[in-house]
This record gives sequence, structure tokens and C-alpha cells, in this order.
Amino acid sequence: MSEKNREGKRTAREKLAVEREKQKSADKRRRALIVGGAVVAVLGLAAVIGVVAANAGKEDESEASGPVVVPSGAQGKDGLAIPVGKDSAKSTLTVWEDFRCPACKSFETTYRPVIHELTEAGELKVEYHLVTLIDGNMGGTGSRNAANAAACAQDAGKYPAYHDVLFDNQPPEVDDAYADNDKLVELAGKVDGLDTPAFRKCVQNGTHNGWVAKSHQAFNKGGFSGTPTVLFKGENIYQDRAMTPAKLKKMVLEENKG
Repeated sequence: MSEKNREGKRTAREKLAVEREKQKSADKRRRALIVGGAVVAVLGLAAVIGVVAANAGKEDESEASGPVVVPSGAQGKDGLAIPVGKDSAKSTLTVWEDFRCPACKSFETTYRPVIHELTEAGELKVEYHLVTLIDGNMGGTGSRNAANAAACAQDAGKYPAYHDVLFDNQPPEVDDAYADNDKLVELAGKVDGLDTPAFRKCVQNGTHNGWVAKSHQAFNKGGFSGTPTVLFKGENIYQDRAMTPAKLKKMVLEENKG
């Protein structure tokens, strides 16, 4: 082989080697860019998720830790009980209710006459605790909004009548009609003297939402199984299949004699 041919082959090999090195470098840079881009994308996604989670957490905290405005005249631990009846009554009935709860309406429809009779006679005091169980189970805010409106009615000294109106007009459980504050204001028209600018503002602003949330937290901490929970002398009488309005009246009157 001539010297010229050998030189030509050597030059070709060197050029090929140089091209291979260039290709390796290009591949390495490309891989680095791909990996780097993926890392940036993952980090970016994580950042977005983190922001969303953080904001969601803030919203949850805001809802739960919002201002707790206790309704006028509320009693008990943390002012979570709305009393109906005379403080001098010897017997107390503690009722945990949700205005969207069909079973609560059934209890009210059945026992309301005797409860009214006993409270008006000074024999019984009822402490109402408001719960948002159906909001949690079915979604929506009707339980909370109705409870807030009821607390607004308590501010106006109209709780018992408005409480009854809410149960009398209770929508189907799956219908979150009480989420509409205008509906709650409309129902206030059924109670003499309740539909006032102060009541409307209280309802529309959700003045007692924080208080309602705290009441529901107390319900959860109490370990109760559902609504209504109706306690007399510490026992949930709603779970007594033999309980009747007549039996409840007899229990109250006998307790008061003792």
C-alpha cells in the first residue's frame, strides 16, 4: 500500500472518531436536557400540588377556625346549646339535630306537641345542639346555612318558632334547598317579626357559621351515632323502640316529683 493511501485511511479513521465523539457529546447533552426537563416538570407539578394542598388546608382551617359568634342567650360548654323553656325546669332534654335530617323531622313531628306542652308548663328545658351531618354525607351547605339562620333567629328571640318552620318545610334529603339563603329568609316570613334587616344580614353573612362548625365538632367528639340524638338523664331515648310521647311525658313528670 502506498504512503498516500495509508495517510488517507488514517485521516478517514480520525475523522470518524471525531464524529463519534461529537455524537456522544450530543447524545449526552440531549439526555441531560431530557432528564433535567423531567425533573423541572416533576418539581413544577409538585409545587402546584403543594400550593393547591396548602390553599385547601387554609380554606379548611379558615372554615373551622373562623370567628365563633355565639348566638344571644346560648348556654352550656362554649355556648353551644340553644335553650328553650324555663331555666328553673327540673328536667332537661338535650337534642342534637340537623335541619336536613329526615329522622330529625320525624322526631319533631311526633314529639313536638308534648315537648311544647312540657316546656310551656315549666316542667322541661330543651337544649338544642345543631349539627351538619347531612352536609358531610350528601354534600352541600344546607345543614350549615339552616343552622346559622336558626342561630340568627335565636338572636332575635324567635328560635322556637323558626326551628319548627324549618322542619315543617324541610326539603328532601338529597335536595340542598337550604343552601339558598334567600329560601331561609323567605321562610322567616312565616314567623311574626323575624324577617328584619338584622336577621337578613346575619343569614347572608353567615354570622354564626364558625359557631355551627364548633357545634358539629362537639357532636363528633361526643361519639354519637347519628341524628337525632335525644338525651334524657344521659340516655339516648331516641334509640328506645318503646319510647312514645306519652312515655316521655311520664318520665319527665316522675323525675320532677323525685
